[in-house]
Amino acid sequence: GMDNIDYKILKILQKNARETASNISKEIHLSVSAVIERIRKLEESRIIREYTIIVDEKKTGNDMIALMEVSLEHPRYFDHFAEAISDMDTIVSCYYQTGDFDLLLKIACRSSDELEQIHREIMSLEGVSDTRTHVVLKSVKNIYSAIRKPEKKEG
Repeated sequence: GMDNIDYKILKILQKNARETASNISKEIHLSVSAVIERIRKLEESRIIREYTIIVDEKKTGNDMIALMEVSLEHPRYFDHFAEAISDMDTIVSCYYQTGDFDLLLKIACRSSDELEQIHREIMSLEGVSDTRTHVVLKSVKNIYSAIRKPEKKEG
């Protein structure tokens, strides 16, 4: 399992995935070889699945972010839907969720016209029964995924 040192290493790599082992070692007072070994173990155990970059969508010309909820008529349409949207570059992420809507899509696009076009495309997919779209006014907090400290074991 993970301990506090692993947790600290993850936090550092989350801020900057390219941080050097020697900088990490200085920050957490551990030898460079120990840091490298721990990172290797975190990768092996798939706690670190991949290194990614977080893009500022506005700087890439995608001025509009929207969240679109999608309802499917029946779960059997799920695979077809997932495959159809996997090719759409404007869909940044897709979550299968509980509640009134089955899926939540995050969309990055250039304009309301483009959003309308994406909406039409999604509505035309087989099995889609309903959608609800929210335009994001401002990103208040955006972190790829939260890393929480391991729980203290009682006893």
